Amino acid sequence: MLPSYLTFWPSLILVAVTIVGVAVGRYPGLRMNRATIALTGATLLIVLGAMTLDEAFAALDLNTLTLLFAMMILNANLRRAGFFQLVANGVVHWAQSPRQLLALLIVSAGALSAIFLNDTIVLVFTPLVLAICRSLDQRPIPYLVALATATNVGSVATITGNPQNMIIGIASAIPFVQFTANLAPAALGGMVVIWLVIVIVYRRDFAARGFVKPPAIAVETRRSLLRKAMIATGLMVVAFVTGFPIPLAALAAASLLLISRRTEPEAVFREVDWSLLVFFAGLFMVTGALETLGVSEQLFSLAEPVAQRGIAALTVVSAILSNLVSNVPAVLLFRPFVPQFPNPEQTWLTLAMATTLAGNLTLLGSVANLIVAESARSQGVQLSFNEYLKAGIPITLFSLLIGVGWLSLLF
Repeated sequence: MLPSYLTFWPSLILVAVTIVGVAVGRYPGLRMNRATIALTGATLLIVLGAMTLDEAFAALDLNTLTLLFAMMILNANLRRAGFFQLVANGVVHWAQSPRQLLALLIVSAGALSAIFLNDTIVLVFTPLVLAICRSLDQRPIPYLVALATATNVGSVATITGNPQNMIIGIASAIPFVQFTANLAPAALGGMVVIWLVIVIVYRRDFAARGFVKPPAIAVETRRSLLRKAMIATGLMVVAFVTGFPIPLAALAAASLLLISRRTEPEAVFREVDWSLLVFFAGLFMVTGALETLGVSEQLFSLAEPVAQRGIAALTVVSAILSNLVSNVPAVLLFRPFVPQFPNPEQTWLTLAMATTLAGNLTLLGSVANLIVAESARSQGVQLSFNEYLKAGIPITLFSLLIGVGWLSLLF
């Protein structure tokens, strides 16, 4: 192991290179994604002596990793049971016009994201949205933008809505109901903003008063699995509301679904996003190295004056940082020293709101946005960076204003 004075700067540079790689999603000329970049960076930091293997293991937030894994199991079963297809069919059934279809899509995607994790919702819903648009002879771009932004905005409302909220919920120990009561109004306001902005930006697409023909969407369900998955989900939500430890409640629901006479475990585990779990594990270790190197205290000295200036200033910093390094690394950089702020609860909630809503600014702002774009591209629909900006910028600015206004009233 190198002496500490020879370790510090190479380790700090390696942390910076790793976080930049995570933000961009790749390194030129290398077949590496965010998961391999984070894991390789963490390993090299251990080799350099920035932290020991035991310190790296200690940096892993097992509560967050457990929660994320359990939600993936739950979502895989719901997907296999046909639950999300049923929701999409209901949206189509009730929509009588393009504007109604847009509103129902925003509400359903936002609400489901709050419970079942935003990345999962866009992964399942993008093909369904494209099918709906083909059936109704609608241009898909406005609806794809609505899907991406609504899942991000809706996920603000709960601890289980997105990965960064999971980290914040576990680290802050804010009860599930209290977290939702504090941030759900901001999420609802943001969804209204999405509808208004998209209707204005794409006014020609929403000029029609009604649909010419009723659409038809094939729905295949596995009734026994659907009932079981809905019971498990209901029990999990009840456990959340009654104050049961969130990771344990989610793990119990997932375990209930793994007790099966019909479904092979491998079929469910194949649908788990292991790459995302590896990404989180690596990122926990990389940001943990900042603490062992003593950098966290220096970051706190820079961030404290911003936090003392109030919610608006912290929102601006969080939003900028989220778009520079991505929202999860931004939260992890703040996590070690938030408890030292004058009002930690206010800071945690502001981080949850700002880092999530800031993800709507550009197509690269969140993983959910990229999933929508890539899934649509695989079916011949191109959602370009510039096209997304038309609605992404105003949606982000106005939803952040609502979030700042609401939290300012609370605190």
